[in-house]
Amino acid sequence: MPASTIEGQKRVDRVTVVEQYDVAADSKKRISLRNTKTKYFNIKVLSNGCYLLEPRVLVPPQALPVRTRQMLERSVANLKKGVASPPIDLTPFLQD
Repeated sequence: MPASTIEGQKRVDRVTVVEQYDVAADSKKRISLRNTKTKYFNIKVLSNGCYLLEPRVLVPPQALPVRTRQMLERSVANLKKGVASPPIDLTPFLQD
């Protein structure tokens, strides 16, 4: 049976362990990652109990297109002025 891969990722034939260490969660169930190259991560919890961490890099505002920055600036200005839609009730979407 062929192994399934996550869409959008290249298949890696050989996975090697670069670093291995044990860590205990603190009272708030947090752990610390050592020697990370990025500050932010996207975390996927898999059904087999594994966690997949993908690094996220934030871009400087200058990397955004000019029209996008203008739209964001107008949106923030309107929000500060109180020009916004009424709150949306999302309780019908909550699952018990």
